[in-house]
Order: sequence, then C-alpha cells, then structure tokens
Amino acid sequence: MSKTATQGRTPKPLTGRTVLIYFLGFFGVVFAMNIYMVRVAVSSFSGVETESAYKAGLSFKNDIAAAQAQDARHWSVEASLQRGEASGVIITARNAQGQALAGLTPEVRLAHPTDKRRDMLLEFVELTPGQFKSLTPMPEGQWDLVIGLRRDTETVFRSKSRVSL
Repeated sequence: MSKTATQGRTPKPLTGRTVLIYFLGFFGVVFAMNIYMVRVAVSSFSGVETESAYKAGLSFKNDIAAAQAQDARHWSVEASLQRGEASGVIITARNAQGQALAGLTPEVRLAHPTDKRRDMLLEFVELTPGQFKSLTPMPEGQWDLVIGLRRDTETVFRSKSRVSL
C-alpha cells in the first residue's frame, strides 16, 4: 500500500481561542475601516449649509419683501464674462428707463456649488457710473455668480446665476 500525503499531518482542532481571534480580527478590520471612512467624510465636507436654520426661517419674510421691492424697481443688471488674458466679470446696472445707476457698491462672490470653503469674494472697480469690472483673477470651473448691489447699508439688488468659467 502507498502512503498518502494526509497521513503525515494531523489537522488542528478548531478551538474557542481560534474562533475568538478570527472574530475579533474581522470586526477590528470593519471598525478600523468605518473610523477611517468617517474621518475622510467629515474632513472633506463640512456639512454646514446654514449656520442657523431657525434664524434663516425667521428672515424668510424679509427676503420675500426685498425680492418684491427689487422686482418693482424694474432694474436691468447684466453680467458679462470676459475670457482670455483679461478675464473677468463686467456688471452693468441700469434703471427702468435705461439710465446708468450711480451710487451703488457691488458685493460679488463666486460660490462653489458643492464646497462652501472654495467660495471667493471678488473685488470690483467702478469704470463708469453703473458699470463695474472685477479685479480678481477668475478660476476655472462651474460657479454660482452671486451679485449684490448696495446703496449705503441696504442691499437693493441681489441675484444668483450658474456660470462656467
């Protein structure tokens, strides 16, 4: 008779200690990966869209009144994007009769659609009354162009548009 390969080795019995080691090792790897994934998720997106949802809800009536007052003015505010070496944004503001609006201060920012931390405020210079040009270099990508025009301390015009730069 010939000897087989299994005759030389005896199988190890499955003990409670071995099962415990496998059990702890498996769940240790699962918990370690969960901790890693939570840390990556929290560090890559803040999750905060509104600092105080309660206060934002209370100010909703004021926002509606401001939007109705803005519509009643019938202003024409246009933003044109310039590309190339002299890239930038030119904003032109005119009243209902087509005359340039003077005495306005622009507050314009590029808001990133998915990451609030990438938002950037744009600096503008007034070329002529009612016409403003950005001085800030424009980054590439999709952005929300948020235009605010102020007179003294009151915001008299506000708009938000998606642009591709």
